[in-house]
Amino acid sequence: MEQQKQYAVGIDIGGTTTKFGIVDREGNIIEQDRIPSNAHEVVEDFIDDLYAKLMPMITKMGGVEQCAGIGMGAPNGNFYTGTIEYAPNLKWKGIIPIADLIEKKFGLPTKLTNDANAAAVGEMMYGCTKKIKHFITITLGTGVGSGIVIDGKIVLGHDGFAGELGHTIIRPGGRMHKSTGMRGSLEAYASATGVRETAIEMLTEHPEKESLLRNYSLNELTSHSVYECAMQGDTIANNIFEFTGQILGESLANFIMFSSPEAIVLFGGLTKAGSLILNPTRKHMEANLLPIFQNKVKLLFSELQEADAAIVGASALIWDVPAEHQY
Repeated sequence: MEQQKQYAVGIDIGGTTTKFGIVDREGNIIEQDRIPSNAHEVVEDFIDDLYAKLMPMITKMGGVEQCAGIGMGAPNGNFYTGTIEYAPNLKWKGIIPIADLIEKKFGLPTKLTNDANAAAVGEMMYGCTKKIKHFITITLGTGVGSGIVIDGKIVLGHDGFAGELGHTIIRPGGRMHKSTGMRGSLEAYASATGVRETAIEMLTEHPEKESLLRNYSLNELTSHSVYECAMQGDTIANNIFEFTGQILGESLANFIMFSSPEAIVLFGGLTKAGSLILNPTRKHMEANLLPIFQNKVKLLFSELQEADAAIVGASALIWDVPAEHQY
C-alpha cells in the first residue's frame, strides 16, 4: 500500500440502509452519506446509486489516487470470496459477487466481510475493546448480527461464515423468521423487527389491556414506538422490553459459556432504549450462567456512534487488519 494514500472507504450494507464514508487512518469519518439497501431489485442498480453518491466524495478527497481501497460489511458477507451469499434481509438472492462488482465500478481494491465482523473490527481498533482480546459484538438492528473475537482475532471459520449467533435457535419451535423460515431464532425476537412482532402479539393476546401502543396502526408500529410508550410508563411496552431482554440474556449466557469472553458489546438501534433493554438482558444473562462464569463478563454499549462502528470497521479491512486479526 502506497504511503501517500491517506483514506479508505467504509461501506456498511444493512438490512434497511447502506451507510458509507471516507475514513482516515486514525478512524475518523471525514464525510458520510447513506442510501436505501432494498430500493433496487438488482444489485447493479444499487451499485449505480451508490456510485452516484460516493464517487463525488472520493473526488472531493483527492480522487482514487488518495484512496487505498474500499472495505465493506454486509449480511452474509464472505471475506474469502468477496460474495454476499443468501442474505435473508436483502432483496438480492443467491450469491452476489459484490466485491468484484464494486471493484470494477470504482477502480479500487475492495474487501468484504460480514457486517457484524466489520463492526467488531471497528470496536477493536477504535472503540471500547481496544485493550480486550476476547469479546463478542452483538448488533441489534433490523436483524441480529455478531462478531466473535478470540485472542484478538475475528473468528471466520473454514468457510467465512462463523459467528451467525442471531440465527441460533433460542426458542425451539417458536416464532417463524419470515426471511429464513426457521422457528425460534434469536433474530426473530431481539431485532427491531422482533420487538415489533412481540408488540403485535402482546396487544393481540391481551385485548382487554389498555396501552398507548394501541394509538398506532400496524404500519406505524415500530421498536421506537415501543420505546416511546415504555418511557411514558406503558405496561405492555415495558413488558415487551422485559421479554426481549429475557431472550437476549438467555442467548448471551449460552454464548458466554461457549467462548468465555471478557466483554459483550451491544450496539445498533435497540441500544437506544438504554436501561430498558440492558437491565433485563443482564439479569437473565447472569441467571442462566454457571457460577464459574457469573459476574465476570462486562456487558457494554458500544462507544462508537451507531453508524460509525460498521463504516470504520469496514474501512479498517483496507489497513491490513485481516492478516493480523482473523482466524
